[in-house]
Amino acid sequence: MSTSLPYAELFIAENDQATAARDRAADLGCEPVSAGAGAALAFIAASIAARNVVEIGTGTGVSGLHLFDGMVDGGILTSIDIESEHQRAAKQAFSDAGIAPGRARLINGRALDVLPRLTDGGYDLVLVDGDPREYPQCLLEAARLLRRGGVVVMAHALHGGRVADPTARDAETVAVRDAGRSLRDDDQWTAVLIPLGDGLLAGVKR
Repeated sequence: MSTSLPYAELFIAENDQATAARDRAADLGCEPVSAGAGAALAFIAASIAARNVVEIGTGTGVSGLHLFDGMVDGGILTSIDIESEHQRAAKQAFSDAGIAPGRARLINGRALDVLPRLTDGGYDLVLVDGDPREYPQCLLEAARLLRRGGVVVMAHALHGGRVADPTARDAETVAVRDAGRSLRDDDQWTAVLIPLGDGLLAGVKR
């Protein structure tokens, strides 16, 4: 397992725009999804022909670029972040990638303030990659926002390996762990934990 994971991470190469966005993330102190996790996001979006996607945590656009790679032509990404500087960087990344401005709906604000204003059952995919302490509430919002057959994905689901350590009881780790268990144990979801990057926990709404 330890020797195969680096190979899996780099199996699908990122394009120049994603690499540039990743460099901006390092400059701004963001932690984007890994290249392998990004490839998985593109795969998931493509597998369900995602047209309407919600992203919690815009960052500098790394995960957004991967989502656009998998979404149908003309699909709309609604991305929420509290950092306007990050969203400016993401807007630049999307522009550099040739993505039409109308396809990226960037909302500056706290996710738990914005999500209740979005349409019930109106989305194909929800990516949760914001404040770890808000993961449980974001999962509840995702259940409302997604259509039947839609997919929720929680990035950084392993939280630096701390989720698997029962002695780790800090607020962020507990919240991510609780959200993961809720997704796993709730009959309305079919879940899988993908060990790419810092972990992607995905669930299909049944």
